[in-house]
Amino acid sequence: MCFIELCERASYYGCQYIFQNFVRGKLPVGGNGAGAVAPGAAGTDQSAGALGLGSVKASAIASMFTFLAYVIPIFGAIIADTRWGRFKTICVGTGVGVVAHFLLVIPAIPAVIPTNAAFPLFVIFLVCLAFAAGFIKPSLAPLLCDQSPVKVPTISYTKSGEKVIIDPQATVQRYLLIFYWCINVGALFGLATTYSERFVGFWLAFLEPGILYALSPIVLFWCSKRLYKAPPQGSVFLETCLVFRTAFANGNWKRMFKRNRDGASFWDVAKPSYIQERDGTLDHSKVFWDDKFVDEIKDSIKACQVFFIIPIFILADGGIGAMENAMSAGMRLDGAPNDVMNNFNSLLIIVAVPIITYGLYPFFEKIGRPIKPMTRIFIGFQLGTINMIGGAIMQWKVYQTSPCGYNASECEAGVSSVSLWWQLILYGVPAIGEIFVHVTAYELAYTRAPARMKGLVYAIGLFPSAIAAAISLACSAAITDPYLIWPYVALAVASFLSAFIFPTYFRHLNEPMTHFQDAKREAGLYQPNYVKRDESLYAPAGEDVEAKDRI
Repeated sequence: MCFIELCERASYYGCQYIFQNFVRGKLPVGGNGAGAVAPGAAGTDQSAGALGLGSVKASAIASMFTFLAYVIPIFGAIIADTRWGRFKTICVGTGVGVVAHFLLVIPAIPAVIPTNAAFPLFVIFLVCLAFAAGFIKPSLAPLLCDQSPVKVPTISYTKSGEKVIIDPQATVQRYLLIFYWCINVGALFGLATTYSERFVGFWLAFLEPGILYALSPIVLFWCSKRLYKAPPQGSVFLETCLVFRTAFANGNWKRMFKRNRDGASFWDVAKPSYIQERDGTLDHSKVFWDDKFVDEIKDSIKACQVFFIIPIFILADGGIGAMENAMSAGMRLDGAPNDVMNNFNSLLIIVAVPIITYGLYPFFEKIGRPIKPMTRIFIGFQLGTINMIGGAIMQWKVYQTSPCGYNASECEAGVSSVSLWWQLILYGVPAIGEIFVHVTAYELAYTRAPARMKGLVYAIGLFPSAIAAAISLACSAAITDPYLIWPYVALAVASFLSAFIFPTYFRHLNEPMTHFQDAKREAGLYQPNYVKRDESLYAPAGEDVEAKDRI
């Protein structure tokens, strides 16, 4: 599963890094007509380009792709949880992605770039690639975590005889840190695509991730029979909607933040035990969930509140739209592609994840001061603040030293004396923040989701990237000279202030979860009178539950 994620992220980031140059820049003077720069000294400070539509459209296209790639997972998760199962959904997404990748080469062919067909073809195939990501992303990490053999806290002994507790949440955290490491190994593939666009052309840059992507179906076929596959729950989405309807009915929505006269909370009203005690009877044809399912939804809602603040960090991580790309276009390149800096974010994460996983976290746990989830997110947000302060100073310096002053990103008279390599700060500092913020968010999504809805809640955990992309899309017209300093300033302030919400308002989410991996519950074996299965239908890891007959 980690290899599939590596391939999918190699596709996503390998192409995302070069989309902006493809749309924004014109074909370089003296280049080969495929978007590559002129050979020799003439191309030293040129940037690769193709369609020449400007930075505003480039920002809009990049934001649209990100938005779709993180909204479609909600649709993909619903299908996975209710109809296809996670594994089949991943297989379908992989097939779409392979085809979309090879089609994306067409608008980058030198004969097609100058035509009116290039841009619409590019957009169509881009949307197909976003659909592929949307089917794969919400299912991969949950399927990986489903394989964990640690379902409940377990006492064990080390080789030295020390008595220890194997914690299921800590195990999932470790799985997700390794998973995030693989994401960034795949993202590092952007190094190949950025140099390919610069020295050969965009057709090769779009083709390379597609070749790697094409290996995914082979791996999926090989591991298919070796995986535990939780069966899809056709009723779970309906059950969730009915729980909400029951909880909001009869004016109960007015009591969301206080108890009823009989002492029941807002969520208690939707529990079958409460309904039976209140009415004296219970119609299982209408109420076919249990009390535990209501509690799971309540925990999920609490976790999801966190996700809707994370877009601020995402924007502080990579900026709004193409503002960092626009800065790089006005800097001294010294022969490097202007979009190569994106890759150093992934490179630093690849180095930092093992240090944090096997060094930092275990050290604080050993001294009895574990870094709690909300503290991790707080640290990540403050790193985002530092990043945006650095960006504002850097952009100001570019304006001050550019021959065109405050029109540096589109300057044809020359570039600033500020080297592109200063942007390493903008990609290095928030890289560490990503480990603290994103991995913690994934952990919350998996451990606090209802057993039969982990795909959907995980997709909601990915949704902040879509919100950030929507904000970028809405602001794309403003991400241009001479106003590029102010987005950095605004994000620095927003990231600094919002960081304090997590260790205060959300401190209750620091409480560890211990019972979130009940495989029988995932299979729907506890659902009263609606989804009933014989105990023999439950399959342990390695057996294909999706193939079992279900009543």
